[in-house]
Amino acid sequence: MDSVVTSVVLLVSLFALLGLGVWIGVALMAVGLIGLVFFTSAPAGLTMANQVWSGLANWTLIALPLFIWMGEILFRSRLTEDLFKGLAPWMRLLPGQLLHTNIIGSGIFAAFSGSSSATCATIGKVTLPELKKRNYPDTISIGSLCGASTLGLLIPPSIIMIVYGVAAEVSVARLFIAGILPGLLLMVLFSSYVIIWSCLNRADMPSDVERLSLREKLAAGRFMIPVLLLIASVIGSIYAGLATATEAAAVGVLAALLLSALSGSLNWMTFVDGLRAAMISSTMIMFIVGGASFVTAAMGFTGIPRHLVEWIGGMHFSSSGLLVVLTLLFLVLGCFIDGISMVVLTTAVLLPVIEAAKINLIWFGIYLVLVVEMSMITPPVGFNLFVLQGLTRRPIGLIATASLPFFLLMILAIVILATFPEIVLYLPSKM
Repeated sequence: MDSVVTSVVLLVSLFALLGLGVWIGVALMAVGLIGLVFFTSAPAGLTMANQVWSGLANWTLIALPLFIWMGEILFRSRLTEDLFKGLAPWMRLLPGQLLHTNIIGSGIFAAFSGSSSATCATIGKVTLPELKKRNYPDTISIGSLCGASTLGLLIPPSIIMIVYGVAAEVSVARLFIAGILPGLLLMVLFSSYVIIWSCLNRADMPSDVERLSLREKLAAGRFMIPVLLLIASVIGSIYAGLATATEAAAVGVLAALLLSALSGSLNWMTFVDGLRAAMISSTMIMFIVGGASFVTAAMGFTGIPRHLVEWIGGMHFSSSGLLVVLTLLFLVLGCFIDGISMVVLTTAVLLPVIEAAKINLIWFGIYLVLVVEMSMITPPVGFNLFVLQGLTRRPIGLIATASLPFFLLMILAIVILATFPEIVLYLPSKM
């Protein structure tokens, strides 16, 4: 009963602070202090100092600001426009034609962004005006981009994978590699839906399709070479065992600076703007990670994780039943808080439960990223919905409705990965 009262007090305190607009990192530290001061005899100040320091003094976390900086550099370069030029001629071969540039383009950009919102904003600035100019229906144009942009969290490098890897003490490099096949699976599901939708709605699709020769397609394809080289330098170095995730991040930053300079889009202003944006984002995330490390220790002193494991064990959930319950929990949380906060708030508490259920932590990390992806397009706090609203000036209800089929496809992806976990675990097992 004491643990129940403690849990209720801490949860109410957390949501009250968040509702008042207190920064998430500050709110987490305040909740940790409440837990230690009122429900334990542990020294609050000393515990806070030790846990925040130990939570942030982690070599793996260096990869986080580096990957964010790499994405910011490329966000300000012309590589995204070149990516569209290279992809568009080949996408005309598929039913749905240029709609697939939203999906394939997001998948490729995700491989050097690590951020869902950055993928959404960058790809959307290029593809949405082109699709509108060619009279593609707004609903499927917006929906396919909203769904596909979530690939920024799943296809490595992923900022959330770094946060989860540090919290769960699992290899970030293995998490990165584990995300490749599930990311490709999602791209196949999204493109398949676009193909089926376009076949069922031929009257709504533009009729004039520009025909290009193979020589012209190959000539356009050269625009994708810099992007593919960047992906190979980052992911290839990790998979080949030549670099850790942190070292690959440094390689990625150097490659991004070089490609941006060669494309003529790197100057002092873009360099400083990218560095400043990366610093702001990294500081915000580190603040949350430090606060989460402290509140995790505080909950450990109160005994909440142990009692939670005992309660769930008493419910006798199967692994699949546990995943259903957790999915519903994450979807509810995703309606109120952002993805990174959701990961740092829940990981430490749930890890004992996951380990007790004998669920592989690498697999659970990919599952968690998928659920966080779903929260990115879940009202009312689905961040990608707001990004697209800013790009299109369309009602957020319309954008949420357009993205609903892709939300359901993500649920299907979770079912497939739960049925065939080797999709996640095969590549990491070969490292």
